[in-house]
Amino acid sequence: MGKNVIKFVCGECGYESGKWLGRCPACNSWNTLQEERIDNKPRITGELKGRAVALSHIENERVERFSTGIGELDRVLGGGIVPGSLILLGGDPGIGKSTLLLQVADHIAGKGEKVLYLSGEESFKQIRLRSLRLGINNENIYLLNEQNIDFLGDFVQKIKPRLVIIDSIQTVYSGNLSSIPGSVSQLKECTARITELAKASDISVFLVGHVTKEGAIAGPKILEHMVDVVVYFEGEKNFAFRLLRGIKNRFGATDELGILEMTGQGLLEVKDPSQYFLDTEAKNVSGTAVAVSFEGSRPFLIEMQALVASSLPPYVRRMAFGIEQNRLALLIAVLEKRRGILLTNCDVYLKVTGGLFLKDPAVDLAVIGAVFSSYKDKPLPSDMVFIGEVGLSGKIRQVPFIDARLKEAEKMGYKKAVIPAGLSFKPGFDPRMEIIQVGMLDEFIEVLMEGWG
Repeated sequence: MGKNVIKFVCGECGYESGKWLGRCPACNSWNTLQEERIDNKPRITGELKGRAVALSHIENERVERFSTGIGELDRVLGGGIVPGSLILLGGDPGIGKSTLLLQVADHIAGKGEKVLYLSGEESFKQIRLRSLRLGINNENIYLLNEQNIDFLGDFVQKIKPRLVIIDSIQTVYSGNLSSIPGSVSQLKECTARITELAKASDISVFLVGHVTKEGAIAGPKILEHMVDVVVYFEGEKNFAFRLLRGIKNRFGATDELGILEMTGQGLLEVKDPSQYFLDTEAKNVSGTAVAVSFEGSRPFLIEMQALVASSLPPYVRRMAFGIEQNRLALLIAVLEKRRGILLTNCDVYLKVTGGLFLKDPAVDLAVIGAVFSSYKDKPLPSDMVFIGEVGLSGKIRQVPFIDARLKEAEKMGYKKAVIPAGLSFKPGFDPRMEIIQVGMLDEFIEVLMEGWG
């Protein structure tokens, strides 16, 4: 018989220590080591249960995905749900995770399939109130309040659902472990048990995960390694838009982005995001520039707003909402060094409209355009878009998917586009816009000043 061993496990990275430490040596997080009792059971040996199979002998079977009923979620998942897959959905409290999954359950149940919804946080009455608000009343949705994951297999065998939703993975536990729900050992054990059940019964599972104050899914990183798909549900509560961002996907691309709108009737798809992220009313206002960002497999136009205000050094501020703050500071440094525009006595604020967070480097040119426009207090042309990455040398670097970006700008009625020099279009693509190619930051600034006369 093995003895029970007490270990201290980091809740962030899973590092184990024989004694308590204030700071984790692996991830440098403070006060994250928690006491856990580990059962050291003897290793069981016996006959092999599996067999090795040659790769060429495995049959080519086409995976038949099924839809969630929400096109934006299907896009992020790679075209729908793969049977037997484990999907981890993370997001801030109150962002709409339960609402989204209840809508998914309603769609699948409406096709005649059964859905098992295990809730470890809300009562039946709370879920019922949400379903009434969303207009969902389906007999094929089964609710379960059992937090012991050891009984999940019995319910699955009895109900035979197509989809299982567990809200959330931090609230369930296994009776085989003595640690509390949400601990590192329970998270790994429960996820492993659910994975085994999903693969054996070919049932898809949605796991809801809490997030930390830094925005990462709570628990060790191994939790994300164990599942097939990781999707982050992002957005500001003060904005109606919600973003679905794929972080990991064993069955598709990981750079897809889905956009939803929170309404009184639930989450609705935003199929044409460019119309939502542009302020068509604001004309002839300094400090605004329109960028064409490419997120996932589609482009959309979004407005960048900058404000340059006088300040007293050394208390100048650089604040960015929607892009990394260090990225804004870098672009300001390039503007100062390569063009001689001193902003050392100015506060610079930048905001991406709609609450989006952009990682596409092609918005650099629009950021500099908005900052320069606010600095001069002169508006940029309202029919012009900006596409290009800015290097530290001041060179305007080329970006991919230029044809798709320009098509989107044309569709929204824009007449001019500033793009990097040397870009070539695909055969057959003839843009009906005025194309202005710039190779260096100096050329770009001259184009802006010529527009002002």
